[in-house]
Amino acid sequence: MAQKKMILDLDTGIDDAMAIAYAVADPDVDLIGIIGSYGNVYVEDGVQNSLKILELLGATDVPVYQGLSHSSESDHFDRMPVSAQIHGENGIGDVQLPDPKRQPETGDAIDFFIDAVKKYGKDLILVPTGPLTNLDAAIQKAPEITKEIGNITIMGGAVTVPGNVTNVAEANIQQDATAADHVFRKAPLTQVGLDVTLRTLLTYKETQQWRDLHTKSGEAFADIVDYYIKAYEVTSPDLHGCALHDPFAVGVAINPDFVQTIGLNMYVTTDEKYYGRTTGDPARLDDPNTNVKVAVNADVDAYLKAFMEHLTGLFSKH
Repeated sequence: MAQKKMILDLDTGIDDAMAIAYAVADPDVDLIGIIGSYGNVYVEDGVQNSLKILELLGATDVPVYQGLSHSSESDHFDRMPVSAQIHGENGIGDVQLPDPKRQPETGDAIDFFIDAVKKYGKDLILVPTGPLTNLDAAIQKAPEITKEIGNITIMGGAVTVPGNVTNVAEANIQQDATAADHVFRKAPLTQVGLDVTLRTLLTYKETQQWRDLHTKSGEAFADIVDYYIKAYEVTSPDLHGCALHDPFAVGVAINPDFVQTIGLNMYVTTDEKYYGRTTGDPARLDDPNTNVKVAVNADVDAYLKAFMEHLTGLFSKH
């Protein structure tokens, strides 16, 4: 049992699946739960994907909760067509995994998270890799948790590079900029955004190593991630691989040395022209007590080495 506990808040597509694998494999944390979100897929589909991935990896003791199904600004969620293009219709590269043998938890996802903060305090790590709707709801319900939790590391935003949905907005933030704005103003967090995640690239060379293991998980993840790489060949041919957005955030949450950060007081713009932009807050620029650490540089080689050791070691066993 590790001292540090981790909860993932996921809209389980392909890079989220790799994030789950990284968290399961890392000996320095215990993955104590997954909260489902919307984004890459509808929340119900993401929850099923999380259960399937956990089962594939032999981690059936990790509870999965269904979180909120749409943004705080709307009463429904429409999946963007590009999400199906990048992650497949089913969210995991159209690879068909067996139906999970268990159901998601019946309890409230927000209460599960708040209770975990109360129980583990500074030993708890939360990694949201989708919209920040669930986290915002938890902070609104129990504002004190921002001072009690040990680590919030998000995959989202872009400060030094353009966005990937609009010129200024990254997808996770753009799904619910109002919730993201609340979180960025109130919570101590590390932002692992496109600034660094687009530097962490996986290629067919690495997925072939998983395929060569001749295990169920190795072959399944090779198929899933190959789909992702092919999608990147269409959408981002200059990258020559797929970006490890979500698993990089998990890696940084456990080992902050993978990135260099700058401290900023930030907010998220919600106006129509610049909707979803993560940027410095003009009203707090002179405040030396910054609450956001923005990752601006990455030790890519060190992270990729750890990533492959984690996932290949895990896949060799299942």
